[in-house]
Amino acid sequence: MDKRAEIPPGLPRSNPTVSYWQDPSDDIADLQSTEELPSTADYVIAGSGISGACIAHNILERKQNARVVMLEARSACSGATGRNGGHTKAASYRTFPYHVNAHGVEEAVKVARLEYANIRATHEMAAKHDIRCESRSCPTVDIIYDQGAYESGISVINTMQKHMDPKEGAAQYQIYGAEGTRKKFLTPGADVCGAIEYEAGSLSAYKFAVGIVKLCLDKGLNLQTNTPVTTISAAPTANGTLNGNTELEARWTVKTARGSIATPNLILATNGYTPHLLPELQSKIVPLRGQVIAQRPGPKLASLTPRGLATTYSFIYDTGYEYMISRAEHLDVPSELMGDIVIGGGLGRLPNDGVSEFGETDDTVLNTENSNYLGQTLTTYFGGNWGEDDLQSSIRKEWTGIMGITSDGLPMVGPVPGKDGVWVSAGFNGHGMVLCLKSAEAVTHMIMGDDKDEFDWFPDSFLITKERLSKGKFKGRQGMKAPPEVALADGHP
Repeated sequence: MDKRAEIPPGLPRSNPTVSYWQDPSDDIADLQSTEELPSTADYVIAGSGISGACIAHNILERKQNARVVMLEARSACSGATGRNGGHTKAASYRTFPYHVNAHGVEEAVKVARLEYANIRATHEMAAKHDIRCESRSCPTVDIIYDQGAYESGISVINTMQKHMDPKEGAAQYQIYGAEGTRKKFLTPGADVCGAIEYEAGSLSAYKFAVGIVKLCLDKGLNLQTNTPVTTISAAPTANGTLNGNTELEARWTVKTARGSIATPNLILATNGYTPHLLPELQSKIVPLRGQVIAQRPGPKLASLTPRGLATTYSFIYDTGYEYMISRAEHLDVPSELMGDIVIGGGLGRLPNDGVSEFGETDDTVLNTENSNYLGQTLTTYFGGNWGEDDLQSSIRKEWTGIMGITSDGLPMVGPVPGKDGVWVSAGFNGHGMVLCLKSAEAVTHMIMGDDKDEFDWFPDSFLITKERLSKGKFKGRQGMKAPPEVALADGHP
């Protein structure tokens, strides 16, 4: 794993696989707001996914005349945001023990509450701005096939509910036994141990992020797609002000193949690619290639659930999990695609727990071994409830995408130590849909110099610090296996 973590990510590849959500692409996909790059800007944001889009929106809401330039290496919102499974789901009970053991109960509770708030805020933002992105709040269920994972999950939930109000959203879970799971969730496998149900949702993250970028364009955002940032460097100090304004000292030069931009504020929303511009984050944020398949439902499942499945799913086994949404009946879903299933994962089924996918940034191709596995998972999980089917013809689309995994399992958000004016919101460990929006809100507060009291809900453990950057080796992705035992100060779980 050490060698995989040290592979430089480079720039995003040209001609990546096309995700289900990007077909067709939006009309701003290749937009360049101006023919030439501006030579200066108040804020330069690298990355146009949910993080970059939300940060730009927050800045323009507060500073309506700010000159904000967004640089995107490929087409708009085409990175991890446009390639994920569409799940707004926080399996907080799966990561809670890690946070307790590393940072204490109070911080672990803060993380769980942020994840829940992020889910709610994402769907609320889509509704507020009428972003047509199939936004749907609904229950989710973890179908568990490993007895240890089932028992430890219940134990962690009990611990969470001792330290949180069991009635608050982030601590509400419903537990099912094996037989109840098979009947309610149509998963008849004899190896089912039980299930855990809680609040979540689904949407097209691509359409959501595009919708936010369009709000920003209406407020004056300069979007420059197909313009990767090649290097960043400290700007010359002589005559280093923008338009003679000493408050806008050009601290950074952002270089691209189309020219350079001088700015006092550089924000990197570049997730797994961040070490390309900040080498000090090499092995601290490590790319991980994920894979997703979109399938029409099997004939029997389609007849049993003609409007699509009522919940989203995860299927949890001893070495990992798959995650799945159903395009249930919704105004935004074309009738011919209603009920389509989007499922991703498979990392835990690859040799050596998928170590070959860490450090891998080639999303122009598929991992054929994972393709074979993901293509047959649904018939395995739904068994006789799927129905006789030609699996090859059932696949609508298959694609890969690059996540950013951190060495401690937490995102990296805030000012970069030793680089005044450089800010990062990245490393979301495959859970950006429950972390990006609120992290963007927090980093905007920091950029604006707000008092910490205004965002005291934000976990300190997410901040980039010298101490954090100096800690530990990269060990892979947290939360893939059964949660560890919770170590509390009083010795009681």
